[in-house]
Amino acid sequence: MSIIQSFRTRPGLWAFLIIAATFAVRFFFVASGQLNLVQDEAHYWDWTRNLQLTYYSKGPLIAWIIATWTSVFGDTELGVRFGSILGLAMTQAVMYFGLAKLWKRPGMGLLTVFVLTTMPLFMALGILMTTDNSFVFFWAASMFSLYAASNPEGNLPAVHTRVNNLPFVVMAVCFGFGILAKYTMLGFLGLSVVYGVLLQWRRMLPQGFWPRLIITLIAGVIIGFLPTLIWNMQNDFVGYKHVIYLIGLKGKQASQLIRFDHFPEYIGSQFGLATPWWMIFALIGGGAAVFRYFDTRPSLVETEAPRLNARQATLLAVFFWPMWIFFLLWSFHAQVHPNWTTVSYVSGSILAAYAFAGFVRRRKGTGMRNLVMGLSVLFFLIVNLSPHLPIPPEINITNRLKGWNELGQTIDDLRELRFADSDKVFIFSDVYDMTGATAFYTPGQPRTYCAWVDDRRMNQYDLWEGPSDKVGWDAIFVRKREQGGAPKKVRKMFDEVSEPIVITTTFNGQPARTFTLNICKGFNGYWPSNKGRY
Repeated sequence: MSIIQSFRTRPGLWAFLIIAATFAVRFFFVASGQLNLVQDEAHYWDWTRNLQLTYYSKGPLIAWIIATWTSVFGDTELGVRFGSILGLAMTQAVMYFGLAKLWKRPGMGLLTVFVLTTMPLFMALGILMTTDNSFVFFWAASMFSLYAASNPEGNLPAVHTRVNNLPFVVMAVCFGFGILAKYTMLGFLGLSVVYGVLLQWRRMLPQGFWPRLIITLIAGVIIGFLPTLIWNMQNDFVGYKHVIYLIGLKGKQASQLIRFDHFPEYIGSQFGLATPWWMIFALIGGGAAVFRYFDTRPSLVETEAPRLNARQATLLAVFFWPMWIFFLLWSFHAQVHPNWTTVSYVSGSILAAYAFAGFVRRRKGTGMRNLVMGLSVLFFLIVNLSPHLPIPPEINITNRLKGWNELGQTIDDLRELRFADSDKVFIFSDVYDMTGATAFYTPGQPRTYCAWVDDRRMNQYDLWEGPSDKVGWDAIFVRKREQGGAPKKVRKMFDEVSEPIVITTTFNGQPARTFTLNICKGFNGYWPSNKGRY
């Protein structure tokens, strides 16, 4: 039996091997210290030292996950990132079992796992500890639960069958925890209703679907939103205000209805996140899914060209196009972060797999199959071996994520050498991500502070107590890049502030990030604060 034949006869084994092998690659990548934490990861880690119902910019789930695994692996890069390593494996498993067990398409489940695994977006989610990791898992689980809840049992017409309660219970829990991961999970509420309406129009819903769906969605909102609501009521609703400003409904971005400067960068980022070939196949598959909804012919059997049935096509089209098109259009109004469409690629990866399989079968495209799959594997290897490849520093984009260990050691050395009492020196920055990174990488992982000294938005550190108990102490002020003298408000905080100390760090012998430090002596208790910018 050839390897290609075994893909068809033993898809479950191959799916397990892909999931296990990529889990091992990610674990080694993180455990061997190939890449320092992104500043946001360090920021989320700092939240674990003050666990709350939610946080200024994100839900609480990411802090809970990091706290769980740092209790196992310690306050290390592996401890922070193990949740992402495991989380992507869980998402891969949900995708395979959803297709193999619910849809009875194990071969397509295997291909979908391959597509998802070789998309740069999911490669990053499997290493970097971001809110999108758990968000994607709960989105995928909720999506397949919705399908199971709408799928009548047996061969009876849908209107003569009743729903199974278990999928609704699973959906409520996953929907609620998805909200705790990221507020964007609320989009599932609207999309599930659209999905139900479209099936209702085709008389494809079993009896009792709507009352249970409504109860499920209400329960999910209570699970996910109650903690954030309580916290926001206690904190002047700053978290909700932040979201409103971030998406461009208020603030500078809201002043101009239509603009074109953000669109080219945004659409380019989408092809980069998915790879050009999987993006093209996802769009083709998405178009085919829309047409399939209106096609009343029965589905073809497995031995023929892969074809979605109307229920499956409706699910994938509803969970791909609305989110993808909304953010595409919104990019003409405000700056849209590339990862805001992340969950579109859950269904998008399935659509890409179906379109790719159909293309290969119809055109007998063995050469195209080998080219696309070979490019995908090659890209996966390049990304995961990038720290060991001779990439020139000036084009190595990962260099901006390196050098934090050296920065932390430099701060510690300055604290020991440049101050009369090293125990009475605190560290602060002017932005939240630098504040989190210096807290994580400075030996001893001290409490650090974020001063509101320039024009920036509020962040979580502004809601916590400043260094009011450290009057008379000295400090080290840390900033990104090479910069000039300290801001006026920093000079106002201390009796004496040194000239800038510029350091360029290295990582494995290559130049990494550059930072600017100031030695500050005699903290007088002044700590600036601002309101209104969220």
